[in-house]
Amino acid sequence: MTTLAVLLAAGAAMALAVVVPRLAGAVPYTVLTSSMEPTMPPGTLVVVRPTEPEDIGVGSVITYQLDSGEPTVVTHRVVSQGVDAEGEPVFQTRGDANAVPDRRWVRPVQVRGEEWYAVPWLGFAGQLLTAEARQAGTRLVAAALLVYAAVLLRSGLRARRPARDDVRAQHV
Repeated sequence: MTTLAVLLAAGAAMALAVVVPRLAGAVPYTVLTSSMEPTMPPGTLVVVRPTEPEDIGVGSVITYQLDSGEPTVVTHRVVSQGVDAEGEPVFQTRGDANAVPDRRWVRPVQVRGEEWYAVPWLGFAGQLLTAEARQAGTRLVAAALLVYAAVLLRSGLRARRPARDDVRAQHV
């Protein structure tokens, strides 16, 4: 029973971290610093999904590129909104643990998405594994769950089937 619980927990964690985001077009990120504490301590897996700029408001938690086109991203809360000289919306962000807002305003082109959900500590597991190891783990958990389902189905069918002696007695 303990093995089953571990397999189910691993499967659920894998689903939260890999499967669900991919199916929904979302992207998982790991919070690496304490700037969003206590809401999102380091090691939190934050899953963000694409959002339109007009759907982002004060209080939204967004993940954005520090520099447009560069891979480094930050996850912070929107504390103010404005419009730049070209009429484009811009967002001022701040980490929950920070006393002052971030220096630079965020343009919509930099936004990778808005927080969909966050799972504390699960990000550390993702950081420890390579992409290949995560993929192999996902396949292993899926295979284990399929085998477990087959065992349950087989035992359920056996329980429903009448014993051979009972069948013979009915035909006599």
